[in-house]
Amino acid sequence: MFQRMIDDFKDSVTNSARLASLAAAIALTLFIALAFLCAAAFVYVLQTHGLIDACLAGAGVFFAVTVIAAISYLVRARRIKRIRAHAADHKKSPLHSALADPMLVATALQLVRAIGVKRLIPILAVGGLALGFLATRGAARTSDDASPET
Repeated sequence: MFQRMIDDFKDSVTNSARLASLAAAIALTLFIALAFLCAAAFVYVLQTHGLIDACLAGAGVFFAVTVIAAISYLVRARRIKRIRAHAADHKKSPLHSALADPMLVATALQLVRAIGVKRLIPILAVGGLALGFLATRGAARTSDDASPET
């Protein structure tokens, strides 16, 4: 149960780090493209031919890299959003996670063996009754909060 939470956290941090590195690469290449464009404008004013072609070519290359990085960033962000939406739709219940933990199941079996089934049935019945009262009380409280005041 905790391993799944740790894995989810690790995946989230990994995805965030990848997106942050792509955003940094986009910012860096855009800065370089703008620097070359500024250098090209400066050289054009200074000279009319020669070096300007090199500066414009450098700016074009870095601008192309920026566009490619921006597209990959958008694709990755949409993919992560789609994965998160899919995971939210198919989220497993906490009961399933608890029952999938073998240590919890083994502890429950040892508890049943130690207390005994004949003594455990009335305890579970009283616990279920208390849980039912708490659930109806909580539902009544939320319906009172949701009702509009006149």
